[in-house]
Amino acid sequence: MSPPLALIAAGGTGGHMFPAQALAELLLAEGWRVRLSTDDRGARYAGGFPEAVERSVVPSATTARGGALGKLTAPFKILAGVVAARSGFRRDRPAVVIGFGGYPTIPALAAAVTMGLPRMIHEQNGVMGRVNRIFARRVHRIACGTWPTELPRGVGAVHTGNPVRASVLDHAGAPYGPPAGDDLHLLVIGGSQGARVLSKVVPDAIAALPEDIRARLHVSHQARAEDGDRVTAAYSAAGVRADVQPFFNDVPERLAKAQLVISRSGASSIADITVIGRPAILIPLPSATGDHQTANARALAEHGAALVRPESALDAGGLMGDIRGLLTDPAQARAMAAAALELGRPDAARRLYAIVTEITG
Repeated sequence: MSPPLALIAAGGTGGHMFPAQALAELLLAEGWRVRLSTDDRGARYAGGFPEAVERSVVPSATTARGGALGKLTAPFKILAGVVAARSGFRRDRPAVVIGFGGYPTIPALAAAVTMGLPRMIHEQNGVMGRVNRIFARRVHRIACGTWPTELPRGVGAVHTGNPVRASVLDHAGAPYGPPAGDDLHLLVIGGSQGARVLSKVVPDAIAALPEDIRARLHVSHQARAEDGDRVTAAYSAAGVRADVQPFFNDVPERLAKAQLVISRSGASSIADITVIGRPAILIPLPSATGDHQTANARALAEHGAALVRPESALDAGGLMGDIRGLLTDPAQARAMAAAALELGRPDAARRLYAIVTEITG
């Protein structure tokens, strides 16, 4: 008898794909077959998934962007995706369909609804996304990564936390070395949409730090490719050792080494920061749908695990003061790291898997 098939549908950003990857890794370990359903954009983010995960690329679209022509053709692309998903499900029927948000999940979830398959969604952010909101009343369970999450009226959910990848779990709760030694490590991660502002303000803030701090500092800065040379030059001019790249494949290792993290407050970034346990300065992306990044950061701010600075008030001088304060106060940095760790959910994938087994009976 063939192992049961879990169909994971996820949109084409790291915020959707990383928790989907984490659940896929656990499902495989538990003996399931796993198929990822996404679109062309999502397939480009699927490189970290285990090789055993099958890929299914289905047509999809959104009416939220793309101009007049895009809005006109989007329903037809979505319908074609639903037809393709139903055809695939008839050939190899999933035991469960799990949506992680983003418009590429529409075909798989719509097919699951029309075919009566067990189905659930996982919402990573503190404000439910558009697609998950559409399906919230049409699935058997809703799991939330951030708590509390703003949900449609009358809809209930379970707080599981946001699953993190095996590479993050390998560093879960790594001992924190407060900024008291010779070397100081700072990690700057902005996400694909939000790196530009950080690439402008953070190097200026670091250049304004006292020389004795700059001389000890090692910066890992994730910057857009088009900003890389400028950011590298700014750090060099400030006498700061820096590794500037468009994408780090070893973020968990860099997080474990860091005394401080400066980051957007995307759900996956916060999950990584809290599972490993590091103090952070969070700068929510103001254009995030429903201002969900501010909602994501709220629990860390209230728990004393992070400083939250709105982009509208962000300037190099203020940020320099925040960085200097944390890098010269080991006791506060250590307390923030411990507070972050208390909020971590390293068992989030296991909690999600429990719901999978529940609804598949």
